[in-house]
Amino acid sequence: MNRRLIQLSPSNIGFLLAMIGTGLFSLKSIFIKLSYAEGLDTDSVLMLRMAIALPIYLLILAYLFKTREAPENLNSKWLKITFLGFIGYYLSSWFDLKGLEMITAQLERLTLFTYPIMVAILGALFFKTPLTRKIIISLVVTYAGLWIVFYQELSFSGENVALGTFLVAMAALSFSFYVLFGKKEIKEIGSLWFTGLAMSISSVFVLIHFAIFQDFSDLVVTNMAWLWLFLLAVFSTVIPSFMISEAIHKIGPAQTGIIGSLGPIMTMGLAIWILHEPFTIWHAVGMLCVIGGVSLLTYKTKSN
Repeated sequence: MNRRLIQLSPSNIGFLLAMIGTGLFSLKSIFIKLSYAEGLDTDSVLMLRMAIALPIYLLILAYLFKTREAPENLNSKWLKITFLGFIGYYLSSWFDLKGLEMITAQLERLTLFTYPIMVAILGALFFKTPLTRKIIISLVVTYAGLWIVFYQELSFSGENVALGTFLVAMAALSFSFYVLFGKKEIKEIGSLWFTGLAMSISSVFVLIHFAIFQDFSDLVVTNMAWLWLFLLAVFSTVIPSFMISEAIHKIGPAQTGIIGSLGPIMTMGLAIWILHEPFTIWHAVGMLCVIGGVSLLTYKTKSN
């Protein structure tokens, strides 16, 4: 009896991975904001984050190549994985971090969280997936909530809120393409191989970007900034990237998305507590609308 209680089924492991991964991802915006407070900018934080993460991904890939046979169809997947790494973790991350310079962590997290709605719309455009009544209601409720938080932010953060929100929305759109077109690749080659390769490729893009547009000699990093960057790279990038990919593999994107609805709540709580960001009743209303709208969508997906 006790042995049966201790054992975890694959679905239970998937739920556990999704919960922990969501919690770690929720810290991302906080670590980035704390790094900005130490004098770093978007390009510096993104480059150092991925420079720290890249050796870990390469070690994981080296372990996979040593202990397992590479997927038979891997050679035919390089172009797709490179494209997904570019849009999913290079382009999306740059838009996200740039927008986060201009808006609060709360608005940033809620804006990013709308990506399942974008996935549904893109699915209708590219794969002729019908836009059901529930999807349309979810879209209206979600973006109404986002508008409420955006309107509140205008009174607190100034004129760059619109640009910052637009940039984060572009990050969500880029990530939506990654999710939509990455599902098949994850299923065919496995989450460990896919995540290790896509993240390594995106890290190389980030390093090339910094080398072209910035000067390494101008980089000044404080001891506290190194701490936040290390926590960002390891605990809010590497570890949760594998956890969420494996959760999607074990329990599917719908149930992983439902658990992910806890993310904005966690981020908003941390932003209020650690960053002392303003929080009003309208922030709460907007948050509930966004989470409710996305949860409605993921519930529909689960039931299909």
